[in-house]
Amino acid sequence: MANTRSAEKQERQAVKRNVRNRAVKSRLRSSLKKARTAAAGGDADLSAGFSEIDKAAKKGVIKKNTASRYKSRLAKSAKRASAK
Repeated sequence: MANTRSAEKQERQAVKRNVRNRAVKSRLRSSLKKARTAAAGGDADLSAGFSEIDKAAKKGVIKKNTASRYKSRLAKSAKRASAK
């Protein structure tokens, strides 16, 4: 429990950020799942998945290198599926 006004405000802000970050992370996971299934099916359009990854990285929900890794793995799996 917060004792000072500034600590109470910080707690309110933390709750807001937590809700916002959770929503962004959920959208990211959903779009990644869709993009992975599309890539496995041979569909080469990954722009929606890439866009969500970039948005999450821009908002600070995931780090820049993590976003790069996600995009790389997604592209790699799409290339592997299209080669079959």
